[in-house]
Amino acid sequence: MTRAAEQMFITQSAMSHVLHRLRQQLDDPLLVKTPTGMKPTERALALIEPIRAVLTEMEQFLQPPLEFESGTSQRRFVLAATDYMEFLLLPELSGLIDQISPGIDIHVKRTESSFPVTQLENGSLDVVLGFESVLNPPVYLHRQLLFTDRMACMVRQNHPLIKNPPSLAEYVAFPHMLISRTGSNLGVIDQKLTELGLERRIKLIVPHFLSAPLIVAETDMILSLPYRIAEQFKKFAPLEIFPVPLDLPTYDLIMIWHPLQDKDPAHRWLREKIIAIGRKINEVELLPSGQSGRQ
Repeated sequence: MTRAAEQMFITQSAMSHVLHRLRQQLDDPLLVKTPTGMKPTERALALIEPIRAVLTEMEQFLQPPLEFESGTSQRRFVLAATDYMEFLLLPELSGLIDQISPGIDIHVKRTESSFPVTQLENGSLDVVLGFESVLNPPVYLHRQLLFTDRMACMVRQNHPLIKNPPSLAEYVAFPHMLISRTGSNLGVIDQKLTELGLERRIKLIVPHFLSAPLIVAETDMILSLPYRIAEQFKKFAPLEIFPVPLDLPTYDLIMIWHPLQDKDPAHRWLREKIIAIGRKINEVELLPSGQSGRQ
């Protein structure tokens, strides 16, 4: 009884209670004293093989999960992201998956105004990608910093403001374009300007990034947007970038997932691929912060 208790990590007294309950449940003494020690009854002997089979099966269930075979998987992953995150992450992620995991499908959904906790919990959504300050996820969810970004100004080539770093007064004097999913004409820049007693003219508001570079390239409007996407836009249109003449903070772009998915090998594989792409993006240095002192 003492040796059995040690193997079960319980006390000898607790093991005696276990044996007593078993005897009651099975209506059999199970073990009896003999001159040569405790001996199992016929009922106890008959239980050995069936119980051994059950324990072996349970042991298999409790083995660590198999490694994720990405090359042959038919898994479908669902991501929630803004068009900004799609633009920066999806081209490389899709190309990588197409090359090494042709059977895997990716479905990207728009991020909604309310954080999709229920979808993460029930598994209909794998990860959420976006600005941490905008998403404001519940604290119990897992999150990983992918890269940081800072607001920058984008204008057409040969714009009057690109000859010298513009003053804040010059920046405010020109008409502006704003990207706003909600249609609001107030952003972090406008809040900062209000603190300084200034206001800019928002001449055009659009809900998506897609049309922005083509519009800016044909007008004198200034578009203030995250630097990393501005750098990508320069590949498609004749544009120039310069710092916003305001002292603005950097922003954290993160990936969020539910603890229920944390140990899943397939889910971990996807997260590792996204994290690797985020690190590459973060290797590109940001523009320095602008200064609000020069008027």
